[in-house]
Amino acid sequence: MKFKILFVALNMFFLNCFAVFSQDYHAAFFKENGKSLPYRILLPEDYQNNLDYPLLLFLHGSGERGNDNKLQLFHGSKMFLDADFRKRNPAIVVFPQCPSESYWATVEKNASTKFTYFEKPKNNPTLDLVEGMLNEIISKYGVDQERIYVGGLSMGGMGTFELVYRNPNKFAAAFAICGGANPKIARKIKNPVWRIDHGDADTVVPIEFSKAMVNALIKNNAKVTYNWYSNVEHNSWNNVFADPDFLPWLFSQKK
Repeated sequence: MKFKILFVALNMFFLNCFAVFSQDYHAAFFKENGKSLPYRILLPEDYQNNLDYPLLLFLHGSGERGNDNKLQLFHGSKMFLDADFRKRNPAIVVFPQCPSESYWATVEKNASTKFTYFEKPKNNPTLDLVEGMLNEIISKYGVDQERIYVGGLSMGGMGTFELVYRNPNKFAAAFAICGGANPKIARKIKNPVWRIDHGDADTVVPIEFSKAMVNALIKNNAKVTYNWYSNVEHNSWNNVFADPDFLPWLFSQKK
């Protein structure tokens, strides 16, 4: 009985969280070739059709996969609802949701190294949908194409590296939190300004993956800001979201 009460209470808590986070995020779906990608989009408070706005694409982690078009808002979405942020940085913010059986990045999971990243990522149908969604949003809304940003956490950090690899000249800035990729792709993804963050106690996605990407990007003359958080596990996004310099840094970038 106690377990049932606790379960109900937790369900109510999460439902209330989603109600708060999603109040200004409009639910939408991108459909192509019989497939559908749910996403949430936040427009500036005083959106005007004759203006162009920066656009941020946010890729969630593996725990938020599904098709409810809500769970992807669990980490990070609240930042962009802050009244001061919205006043200073009128922007379009998009949170797509990865299907439960899919992954943002082309990786192989194994017991020893956790993940194997490909030098030349294979065809990724999920990122095909993300690209189609992004192009549709750009054509539908006023988007400043000199200020398109992408970033994500964990699986979303991995997807960020791969999406930039597929679109090396599209983004002004990118951030990858506790993610990873094959360092050999660094030459192709050097154009955006990068921020990479990771906790050194992360046992889910080892910090070595982010360190390897930072070293490879620096060798290819990319502009990289990076932070290694001491004794932080696989939740370093909390450190990033609490950093008062994070959003000003991101929205100051321009191609």
